[in-house]
Amino acid sequence: MSLKSISQLAAAAFLFPLIFSSCANVRKTEYFADQQDSIIKSSNAAAQSFIQPNDIFSITVSSLNPTATVIFNTPNISNVIATTATGSSLQSPGYLVNLDGIIQFPVIGDIKVAGLTTNQLRLKITKELLDRKLLVDAVVVVRQLNFKVSVLGEVGHPTVISVPSEKISLLEALGLAGDITIYGKKDNVMVIREENGEKKIKRLDLNSKDLFTSQYYYLKSNDIVYVEANRAKVNNSSQSTQLIPIGLSILSFVAIIATVIIRK
Repeated sequence: MSLKSISQLAAAAFLFPLIFSSCANVRKTEYFADQQDSIIKSSNAAAQSFIQPNDIFSITVSSLNPTATVIFNTPNISNVIATTATGSSLQSPGYLVNLDGIIQFPVIGDIKVAGLTTNQLRLKITKELLDRKLLVDAVVVVRQLNFKVSVLGEVGHPTVISVPSEKISLLEALGLAGDITIYGKKDNVMVIREENGEKKIKRLDLNSKDLFTSQYYYLKSNDIVYVEANRAKVNNSSQSTQLIPIGLSILSFVAIIATVIIRK
């Protein structure tokens, strides 16, 4: 047998498992495969988020007397220098909810905010300002500064997404993370949500139209989306791990045979 024939047999032996594995059936990769043209009544309004410890808020106050409102807006514009083990760091401005669910608001003092929505907090502060006659015709705007969701697993770019509008759907989050890869399970996407001290885990089928009416269609702050790898990815990884040493052995064998032939 010639050296060329030996090389061709070795290459064929190495490539055959790869060619065979590529013939495996691949699960459908389309979103909402069972959805026909239709109009779906929107019953899943943006999920209502409740204030929790460690949330950060911007609270802006305005009135007919701009001078009187300055003191209430100071925390929104002043940066805080915090000293840590690695040195000093600049913290973002805003109101940080402490572990007891309280913020310290100028003049008013401590306000219990945990468990409220941003709109409820807005109404509460407005009432305090008017009842205490601190301002006339006060207008209060509350915005959450640390509204974010995390997207992990089989997506193009696993990332943490900041959401300034405080509203984001699961599909938008996946799009911002580079979409689910061909190796991701669209029928078993996990959403991890923490509420009332409990972690809730929900698995969603993105091949089904049921997502459009799910309460998880819109994400809440600090939600984690995880896309699991499908069997094809696991098999490919396992086969690659097995084929590398086999390929090296075949190449070593060819090299030995070639050396013997050349010497003859």
